Amino acid sequence: MDNETEKQNRIVAEQHNNPSPQMLYFSLPLLAFVLGCAVQLQQRELFSTWIYGAFGLFAGVVTARSAIQFIVKPIEPQANITRMHAAAGLLILCIAAAVLGFTQTGWRAAAYASQALSASLEGADIRITGVIAAMPQRDESGMRFRLDVESAQLLKEGDAVHVRLAPRVQLSWYRSLPRLSEDAAIMPFAELQSGSGEIKAGERWQMVARLKAPHGNLNPHSFDYELWLWEQGIAATGYVRATPREAARGDGPVKIGETWQHPLEAARQKVRDAIFERVSSPQLAGVVAALAVGDQAAIERADWDIYRATGVAHLMSISGLHITMFAWGAALLIGSLWRRSMRLTTWRPAQHAALIGGVVLATAYALFAGWGVPAQRTVWMLGAVAILKLSGKQWPWPLVWLLVLALIVALDPWALLSAGFWLSFVAVGILFASDAGRDRLHSAHAPQSMWQRLQTMLREQWVITLALAPLSLLLFNQVSFVGLVANALAIPWVTLVATPLALLGVIAPPAWEVAALCVQAMGVMLSWLAQLPFATVSVASSAGLLPAIAIFGALLLVLKLPLPLRFAGAVMILPMLLVSPPRPAQGEFALLGADIGQGNAILVQTANHSLLYDTGPRFSRESDAGQRTLVPLLRALGERLDVLMISHRDADHIGGAAAVLKMQPQARLISSIEAEHELQQIRTAQRCEAGQRWQWDGVDFEILHPQPADYDLKQKPNAISCVLRISNGKQSALLTGDLEATQELRLVSDQAKLKADLLLVPHHGSKTSSRPEFLDAVQARIALVQAGYRNRFQHPVPEVMVRYQERGIQVIDSARCGAAHWRSAEPQTIRCERDMHKRYWHHRLP
Repeated sequence: MDNETEKQNRIVAEQHNNPSPQMLYFSLPLLAFVLGCAVQLQQRELFSTWIYGAFGLFAGVVTARSAIQFIVKPIEPQANITRMHAAAGLLILCIAAAVLGFTQTGWRAAAYASQALSASLEGADIRITGVIAAMPQRDESGMRFRLDVESAQLLKEGDAVHVRLAPRVQLSWYRSLPRLSEDAAIMPFAELQSGSGEIKAGERWQMVARLKAPHGNLNPHSFDYELWLWEQGIAATGYVRATPREAARGDGPVKIGETWQHPLEAARQKVRDAIFERVSSPQLAGVVAALAVGDQAAIERADWDIYRATGVAHLMSISGLHITMFAWGAALLIGSLWRRSMRLTTWRPAQHAALIGGVVLATAYALFAGWGVPAQRTVWMLGAVAILKLSGKQWPWPLVWLLVLALIVALDPWALLSAGFWLSFVAVGILFASDAGRDRLHSAHAPQSMWQRLQTMLREQWVITLALAPLSLLLFNQVSFVGLVANALAIPWVTLVATPLALLGVIAPPAWEVAALCVQAMGVMLSWLAQLPFATVSVASSAGLLPAIAIFGALLLVLKLPLPLRFAGAVMILPMLLVSPPRPAQGEFALLGADIGQGNAILVQTANHSLLYDTGPRFSRESDAGQRTLVPLLRALGERLDVLMISHRDADHIGGAAAVLKMQPQARLISSIEAEHELQQIRTAQRCEAGQRWQWDGVDFEILHPQPADYDLKQKPNAISCVLRISNGKQSALLTGDLEATQELRLVSDQAKLKADLLLVPHHGSKTSSRPEFLDAVQARIALVQAGYRNRFQHPVPEVMVRYQERGIQVIDSARCGAAHWRSAEPQTIRCERDMHKRYWHHRLP
């Protein structure tokens, strides 16, 4: 009996690993199609729609004709066709498939780009009528939601003129907040709202909003927010106007009625809100909501930090594992019930009914959970396997894997730029390529004991953890050393206990409270693992072919190969771990002006040392420039800060300091903040005072302001901004914080060393700074303005910029430039991230 089982297993393995010629002819064009889509994503500018359409139509005809000849039509050994002709036909098919992938992606992109918001409508009052397209996301400042636009009117001088807007926009509706001074906080809009209402998915609303083009911060190795908006189909963002003025003229937000649209989103919102009402702890309720309806935004930032540190973040969303387990459970239940009916079993075998029912219910669950990339990949994979089983065919796993990949890329080409896409597909591919995958295939045809199943699960987790380590380092610049242990405990706990309870709560709400207790217990274990000193390791970002070589080496390491080959695989991983990004030469320095919106953040590098000047704004209780931009940037660059200098205590300069200090425990803090400031509890700050100086690697650092006596005066925080001058004797840079006119004139009168090649424009280009006398003393070649796009202060002020233009100073605006790169070795050149990595979905300022 055992010999017969082993024979069947070998037959199945051979069927999965020995593709026929038809399968090869099928897989190569699929791969070419995916590559064509990937190439199109590298375009800096789009072609005209008709160019994509014409070439796409031609490529589609050629692809269809070649596919019929080389795929659908059987290729018999005695067929009257030479191998050379077959190879030429296959080449034509692959080229046509690649062109088809390129053109269909480009055509869709060009069609979407034509819906862009007109620059003339930015910042204008627009009365919009539309339907709430997704469940709103709430935080302490209000809520954010998507609106499917039905009609729009431009309100101007008492008239209402119909205008065309994109089909979908994203709006924020802010709660009532006190108006803060210009220097005290960074609020995104001038008119703070009078109170946000309760809105639900599927409702029709009318409201007055102010819109702007999708614009995000663009930094090296950072999340591309504009790409994310593009992929979501959001062509404009903005905020709801709900001030007394709108209410007085009858233009306040008003609900018009219910609609039948977006029923799944309405159901998801109803379940999410019920979870938060039932579970007393908002922190635990957020995790339960994420497991039940896929609302990852409900999970608090502190929890995400723990999940990422322990390598279990993939479990906190509706992943492929959740969908697979749901399909398995649904199939068991349907099969059991089906077998109890003689009529049903006569009509259709119970095994087929269970297979179809499991896939259908898993698809419904994936749709209910938000239809993310991991869920899509799993549903299509399950569907392909089900179709093959029902038809009695056996396809090799690479073809099934590639077919699903091509299908998802065809539906959403921009998913190729998503980290989750690659983690999902590479994980599945590695599992099938390794012995763990073959074990799983065999287990489908032979029963396994509990111990064998446990061994298979642990083997799979080991293979995934080891093989994905280089990819995790490439995508996130860190990998969890405790991930294997954490996943071994968390995977069965989340998939077999917490998630089923979260879903059971939909029909039995008390189950949500039990699920919350399970999440709490898991959190205690994960918190302990995350606090271990070796929990995570960070590595600087690698360029070129090193990541690909490392991933290939990891694959060799997990495959059952001779020891010399596996050793070679381990060696291939090392360069990615050991190579560091280039640094300035001895005696030179470099500045990186991070794109953090309205605020300052400048990274200064010498040959062996680093300083960060300011840390940008705080956006909300859960988000700031440190956590969102600076920590990933410093990790990707492999930076170990020697000094963190906070110019003063305003929120747009100190907002990300706590996150940076947590990541950089060795960094010394220098600032003008008062002794009672809350940041002093994290790290005691040394006062910045004029006359302090030091030297790193032949580069001099000197603080020019404030004077010690300035701390005894009652004045605005701007007046005691730390002013830092950096010089190597040939070139210099001057970082000024929010220095204002009075302090500028005093520095000029004191004959301070102000001359610099690069100047950080004081106070973001405010009208209270950049006096002509000060600019004449600095004699800068380049001036960098760090200000948010369409910020409420209207920085930089045009009349101030005229002063720079009159002196021939090149002004670089972070909203147009993105992150700005400047080196003392090339003092006349500044490189902009938006120019170096320009893509067609990036916003272009008029």
